[in-house]
Amino acid sequence: MNDAVGGNSGLLRYHRQTVFPALGLEGQRRLAAGRALIVGMGGLGTWLAELLARAGVGFLRIVDDDHVDLTNIHRQSLYDESDAAAARPKVIAAAEHLAAINSDVNIEPVAERVDHVSIARLADDVDVLLDGTDNFATRYLINDYAVKTHRPWVFAGAVGAEAQTMTIIPGRTACLRCVLDTPPPACADPACRSAGVLGPTVAAVAAFQAGEAIKILAGHIEATSPHLLKFDMWSNSLQRLDAIAARRSDCVCCGHGEFEFLEP
Repeated sequence: MNDAVGGNSGLLRYHRQTVFPALGLEGQRRLAAGRALIVGMGGLGTWLAELLARAGVGFLRIVDDDHVDLTNIHRQSLYDESDAAAARPKVIAAAEHLAAINSDVNIEPVAERVDHVSIARLADDVDVLLDGTDNFATRYLINDYAVKTHRPWVFAGAVGAEAQTMTIIPGRTACLRCVLDTPPPACADPACRSAGVLGPTVAAVAAFQAGEAIKILAGHIEATSPHLLKFDMWSNSLQRLDAIAARRSDCVCCGHGEFEFLEP
């Protein structure tokens, strides 16, 4: 059992979580033993990593090959002006800030891009995969690996004031290819810089992702959302798509077992 949970200081740190009946001490112990991979340390990934570190998830592997710049700071929670001025590698800056937040969490920074060669090495010893990316090619790669290895993962994206997220439980819910079989046009991809993004939109959808990850790692996968959730923080609109009913037997990935994004 992690000392951060078993000792008096640990109990105090997580008191407001452990008195929540659905989590409790046993759920906190499971979090301390949990292992998560966060792919991308931009807006989504930084909020995810911070929330999970504060929650006491025992191991976080954070992966990104980018460097911090000033335009990141309005939506990427773990960086400050000194990181941008030095153009520090995102995973190194993030790991230092996370260690200052919770020194009991094991942070493994990996400064590289996730691809069809590296994903097995980066993901084969974790319990959940988390989407902090800004492009659909990498999301399809994560989806292929998660479905092939029967690992849960949480998809999310944000652009402008709009965001969407879905928790994918292979064998139970639709996978990403069920609901979005092909990548959207380039101009609709959240990586499109001209569209911009509101910082609170990113924070909100990442908070939802973190909540889903906590359920999974705490041993309550049955409590995860069965919906693809879409919302717009500017117009205050909300939509939900049943992610179980959306599962397709003719899906190229989870239906036919073809994992093209894992191929060279």
